[in-house]
Amino acid sequence: MQNFELLSFASADELASRAARAWLDEIEAANRAGKTHCVALSGGRITQKFFAAVVEQNKTRKISFDGVHFFWADERCVPPTDPDSNFKMANELLFLPLNISAEKIHRLRGEDTPSVAVKIAESELCRIAPKNKNHQPVLDLIFLGMGEDGHVASLFPDSPANILDIAVPFLVVENSPKPPPTRISMSYKTIFAAKNIVILVSGAGKEAALRTSLQPDGRTPLARVLQSRPVKIFSDLAKF
Repeated sequence: MQNFELLSFASADELASRAARAWLDEIEAANRAGKTHCVALSGGRITQKFFAAVVEQNKTRKISFDGVHFFWADERCVPPTDPDSNFKMANELLFLPLNISAEKIHRLRGEDTPSVAVKIAESELCRIAPKNKNHQPVLDLIFLGMGEDGHVASLFPDSPANILDIAVPFLVVENSPKPPPTRISMSYKTIFAAKNIVILVSGAGKEAALRTSLQPDGRTPLARVLQSRPVKIFSDLAKF
């Protein structure tokens, strides 16, 4: 049985627009119910288009983001002003245009000593998000991308066993195959615990990784997520 829903689009712009509309619908529903909405963001080229689409659509919809708490699925260990920072991109393209309150932004502190940064991130996430019976914080939604090797967040293929089974929400990733080498990533177990996961897959060179990941016996990091819980995939890749 397939554990995912695959939505295919003709272009990256259409993908970003539909994903933005779906997310705004979720925030609007949470607002109507008087609930907070805890979301984790990721980086990547398609995310730039996604953030821009959210801002543009909300000019008309005017949905309040006051109840939204923002976290991250991963971050590069760089200062928040560095071009490689996932926070920097979100801040410029999403938070500033939407006038998001600083108290709702819970960034991963890439400029700190990584071991300290993961402890701060864990404390902040657990302070706000409820926990499940396995003591994992439960986010309402996690946005993930997928790399050419099938990685998600900063969880890469051929990771050591201790990374696969780590129980804490965040971990330090050393010697990343993509620069910069040191990163902070959300753990698999915290990703698995989220209420909803949306994967945004866009860009040339990713077809093989996506195809492999969708197989029941896939071995990529994305496949590990798909084999563990339901996921929605937004893709603009051909032949899917």
